[in-house]
Amino acid sequence: MAAIELDGVTKRYGDVVAVRDLSLDVAEGEVFGFLGPNGAGKSTTINMLLDFVRPTEGEVRLLGYDASEESVAIRERLGVLPEGFSVYDRLTGRQHIEFAIESKDADADPDAILDRVGLAGDGDRKAGGYSKGMAQRLVLGMALVGDPDLLILDEPSTGLDPNGAKQMREIVRAEADRGATVFFSSHILGQVESVCDRVGILRDGELVAEDSIAGLREATSADTVLQITAEDVPDEALDRVAGIEGVSEVSREGETLRVSCESGVKTSVLSELESAGAEVRDFETEETSLEDLFMAYTAEPGEVEA
Repeated sequence: MAAIELDGVTKRYGDVVAVRDLSLDVAEGEVFGFLGPNGAGKSTTINMLLDFVRPTEGEVRLLGYDASEESVAIRERLGVLPEGFSVYDRLTGRQHIEFAIESKDADADPDAILDRVGLAGDGDRKAGGYSKGMAQRLVLGMALVGDPDLLILDEPSTGLDPNGAKQMREIVRAEADRGATVFFSSHILGQVESVCDRVGILRDGELVAEDSIAGLREATSADTVLQITAEDVPDEALDRVAGIEGVSEVSREGETLRVSCESGVKTSVLSELESAGAEVRDFETEETSLEDLFMAYTAEPGEVEA
């Protein structure tokens, strides 16, 4: 059973279409990254998952339940870290966690949860004195109460320092390892790339890509960089490599060549160098980053060659 199912979902606000005919399945136990530029429809989609707004058309199901008709049953198995959350200034960190435990009727140790999110020793402080990063950790701790089957995390790295971001990634992977599903929206693409099994990219309210990061690399023409260490490379070899279909740029610095090319022509590049008399000693591939893939799928036509 899919943990999240969206079938033909459209959301209109008057004449404005925020999300258009969105169909998406997220498997149980999967960490799914949900990406898109500002205004793409991510927040509207998340609000429909949480039943804060209702779709104009289509169906939203979470954990086998209809999001509109069975929201109470969903919330019993759901953990949420929303973007733009607020904490209660006069309550301590521990009181926040205790409130979440009581709300979910969970059997949990508030101090253990505070320790897990890096707030050990800060539980008796009032949350009004927390930094942005500490408040982020606190709300993540509240989301983890009760070992939810589905976690929806909207910009979970906001305000976190590198150690906090690393801890958050470790928590996400640990939740997936125990069988939870994590729906993860973030503008920090390095975080997404490091923890997500698959990603979906939204643009202008429409899903323009959905795959593993490796699959996205194969599907787009965004270049791979092949870094080659070679001796005795004649100038004509560089010209021959540059002439290979799928190669966009060739440069040389000493014995190091950098060739920007489509992933499928790497073997042709190496063969062309060797046939021209060069001695290839070593090579390595710099794969296209998620940031580059994101730009390829979301740039306006003419801005970036995809």
